[in-house]
Amino acid sequence: MRTFINVQDIGPLDKAMAEAFEIKNDRYKYQHLGRNKTLMMIFFNNSLRTRLSTQKAAMNLGMNVIVLDVNAGAWKLETERGVIMDGDKSEHLLEAIPVMGCYCDIIGVRSFAGLTDREYDYAETVLQQFIKYSGRPVFAMETATVHPLQAFADLITIEEHWKKTLSGSPCLGGGPKAAPEQGRLEGSRPKVVLTWAPHCRALPQAVPNSFAQWMNAAPDVDLVITHPKGYELDPQFVGDARIEYDQKKAFEGADFIYAKNWSNPGVTNPADYGKITCEDRSWTVDTEHMSWTNDGKFMHCLPVRRNLIVTDDVIESPNSLVIPEAANREISCSVVLKRMLEAL
Repeated sequence: MRTFINVQDIGPLDKAMAEAFEIKNDRYKYQHLGRNKTLMMIFFNNSLRTRLSTQKAAMNLGMNVIVLDVNAGAWKLETERGVIMDGDKSEHLLEAIPVMGCYCDIIGVRSFAGLTDREYDYAETVLQQFIKYSGRPVFAMETATVHPLQAFADLITIEEHWKKTLSGSPCLGGGPKAAPEQGRLEGSRPKVVLTWAPHCRALPQAVPNSFAQWMNAAPDVDLVITHPKGYELDPQFVGDARIEYDQKKAFEGADFIYAKNWSNPGVTNPADYGKITCEDRSWTVDTEHMSWTNDGKFMHCLPVRRNLIVTDDVIESPNSLVIPEAANREISCSVVLKRMLEAL
């Protein structure tokens, strides 16, 4: 595997999931693969879970790790071609990228959307330059449009807790669990709802895009996406998911609720791209919202704005999976790095 951006890059999803649980049972099983190999992690944006989980996964695999924070530990980089560099940017990405490639075997890139130019963002301009000019395998640590490591970890988390629901074993955290819905048998599909929630800042669509893409690729997930009108995600990610503009109807009978804000994707009105065009706080996930579900589990990628995206009582409840999700980021990244090391 030379690149990891979308779900298609991982190959057969059932094999990737089996590999994830194999690694979770023995995180150091493939430590020999990374011996004398170096991962370079390049951050154009802040990070907590991605930085820590990716570095931990690499160390589990025996790799050396170099972390570069472009905004704090390097020259300011120009990313556009044809620019007269007479401003505050001292180095062009087209020279910096091949230099970075000289010092490592695999590159991870984190670069968010600018949210001003939809065409530029959705072309994944920065990431594609790394793929083209680094000479190294490249994986996305969240980009302008996708966050595949998060979505992979989310799918692992859903698989784990769906099996616990079906088996009747306690949920993680030891909280009480309602009986499975009448008629629900082994092999039935969990209802997973991706819900928009309000936020005080304009955020990219990377997490919801990837979440929708990965849930669509999973054969045993019934995906519903709910959001205000005008916030439609790009069709390439929505796929065959059901769209429901009534949040209560979407939540009814849900097994998993994945809350996430995103700014206007500009699908229905390109002029609205990257803007906040809805501030309706009735979409905040609270106890009443969760009461509409089938004893649903709450999910969020973190960091989360409490009492804006979700209320304290929901995120702190026994049905909150935000910490197991974060823990599984180490596992999803381990699978990706393992596959890239095997292809070197």
